Amino acid sequence: MTEQIILNADPRERTGSNKARVIRKVDGMVPAIVYGDEKETLNIKLKLNELTKASENELFYTQVLLIKTGDNEEKVVLKELQRDPAKGKFLHADFQRVSSKTKLKVVIPVSFINEEDCIGVREDGGVVTKTIREIEIMCLAGNIPESIDVDIEKLNLGDSIRLTEISLPDGSEIPGLTEETDQMVVSVNAPKAVEEDPIIEELEEGDVAEGEASTEETAGEESGSTEENTEEDSNEES
Repeated sequence: MTEQIILNADPRERTGSNKARVIRKVDGMVPAIVYGDEKETLNIKLKLNELTKASENELFYTQVLLIKTGDNEEKVVLKELQRDPAKGKFLHADFQRVSSKTKLKVVIPVSFINEEDCIGVREDGGVVTKTIREIEIMCLAGNIPESIDVDIEKLNLGDSIRLTEISLPDGSEIPGLTEETDQMVVSVNAPKAVEEDPIIEELEEGDVAEGEASTEETAGEESGSTEENTEEDSNEES
């Protein structure tokens, strides 16, 4: 089981854009809110370095997080994380409270397993084509998977796996998935043929003969010209 990500927060009494800027610049923290589950919205602020470190973990965006404010603990999921478009610094974070029975829409990465043992690759030299890398699912907050595993070991050349053929965790579903919206997830295809450089056609025999004849004629003319020059030189010496 993956260790849960914990964020330590302080209460935030100051609200509004001006006061939020003070929190960021003076306190060195990031304003945030926790809402939902029919409870009062909680205004908090998080340490920038702690939030930054947590955001580097992919699970921060898909798993249930734990926010501690003093003795109070809130199980939440990240709903929005605002950044400065120019500098990339965190500006604000929104978290939604969850319970084990809360159903959420989350985007989960796809993990392709046994790729090296795939029959179509090992026996026929096929190439694995991955069309979808992540899938949005609806599931219980207490049962969010780290990834969706797709086993491709038994795929032969030309085989594929579609969304409707994927195994999901109990109680999970892909919203709006029908036969009409079904999509290819992965397939094993024949490798593309490498295009060779066009072969230069050889000259026809007639062209070759003509070329050789022209060369011989030229050589003969040059030889005759040389002999004439030699005779002229001999007459002049005499």
